[in-house]
Amino acid sequence: MKSTLLAPLALAAALPLAAHAAEAPTVAAGNTLLTVTAEGRSTRTPDLATFSTGVASTAKTASAAMAANAAAMNRVIAALKAQGVAPRDIQTANLSLNPQYEDGPRPDNRPPRVVGYQASNTVAVRARDLAKMGAVIDTLVNAGANQVNGPDFSLDNPDAALDEARLAAMKSARARADLYAKAAGLHVLRVLSIAESGGYQPQPRVFYAAKAMAMDAAPSPVEAGEVAMNVNVTIQYELAP
Repeated sequence: MKSTLLAPLALAAALPLAAHAAEAPTVAAGNTLLTVTAEGRSTRTPDLATFSTGVASTAKTASAAMAANAAAMNRVIAALKAQGVAPRDIQTANLSLNPQYEDGPRPDNRPPRVVGYQASNTVAVRARDLAKMGAVIDTLVNAGANQVNGPDFSLDNPDAALDEARLAAMKSARARADLYAKAAGLHVLRVLSIAESGGYQPQPRVFYAAKAMAMDAAPSPVEAGEVAMNVNVTIQYELAP
């Protein structure tokens, strides 16, 4: 009876070890396993900018705060569309209503009183005409936006840039493998495995502090710079004499 119970347990315990052993690359007797990690990089001028904009409104009552906020936000969204931003590139990111409490000391230790409410509405925006970014920002502020943050620059279609980075990573890894093999008196026989990681390396973000004042004639300067695509590969090679 004991042997009947122990056999399945022994088999179950052995299965993870067998699976792990099957995953590990094997090399022929006398050959060597070499693991190389390399990075590939490509840069592009961004063609897409994402930023957030919105309105925070305060009033004595919650309903008044929400009403004022809705009116202001409708003007902001209309201004975005007037600047050529498509409806599909405007998405509500946050809508909130919070009480505001009195400031200052309360000698009688009573709880703070609610003195008003703040309503806030924020939308995430994708801008595809980067040459107009400064004018768009200024138009939003003139329309009533008092919250503007961003932009984050990126590529609308990063596939080509990623493929370029992949090729660069593979080329770098192979050159390094050849170097190690030559130094050891060996040659690269074959590739055993390839693993990839990586993605965007965004440039530092630029933050706009919106002010409720008339804007200067010149639009706010916005420099797109460039974005980098980084791909890391880890490749295992078999080296032979």
